[in-house]
Amino acid sequence: MVLRRWGVGDAPAVLEAYAEPLMRWQAPQAVESDDDARQWVRARVAQWEEGTAFSFAVVEGEGDGKGTVLGNVAVSAVDRRHDTGWVSYWTTRSARGRGVAGRACRGVARWAFDDLGLFRLELGHRVNNPASCRVATAAGFAVEGIQRQKLLYDGVRYDVESHARLATDAEPPTP
Repeated sequence: MVLRRWGVGDAPAVLEAYAEPLMRWQAPQAVESDDDARQWVRARVAQWEEGTAFSFAVVEGEGDGKGTVLGNVAVSAVDRRHDTGWVSYWTTRSARGRGVAGRACRGVARWAFDDLGLFRLELGHRVNNPASCRVATAAGFAVEGIQRQKLLYDGVRYDVESHARLATDAEPPTP
């Protein structure tokens, strides 16, 4: 598994990932066509160039565009004054349950600490999503608390469990 920057050739994989109902439900933007998928990829490329967010395609096999896209992992909301960032991730249906997201989060955290010079990374997940909690803890993100009714989906509010990892934290064990 490798992490690499997104490219326009990845648009079909993005479209396929967002075809899943759970992805559509959580997505901040609709990805329902080839053009939407290309725009999604272009936005990731632009954010990287602007230095506002750093998204990686999580790829099985070759890292040169020939491998199978298994998901996305990103560091966004980068605050250079405080050296902090926000980690997010998603995986394709075929990648779930294989430890892909946890390994990707460990990798992006190490990259953010070593290459971006960040000190603190944060992430959060709905409390009714235990799989996402397992990803966070497997990647070395410690639980910090509950943000009550933070997210709103289809008229329902959800509590979010907050996690964080510091550059000074010990590396999590490799499963």
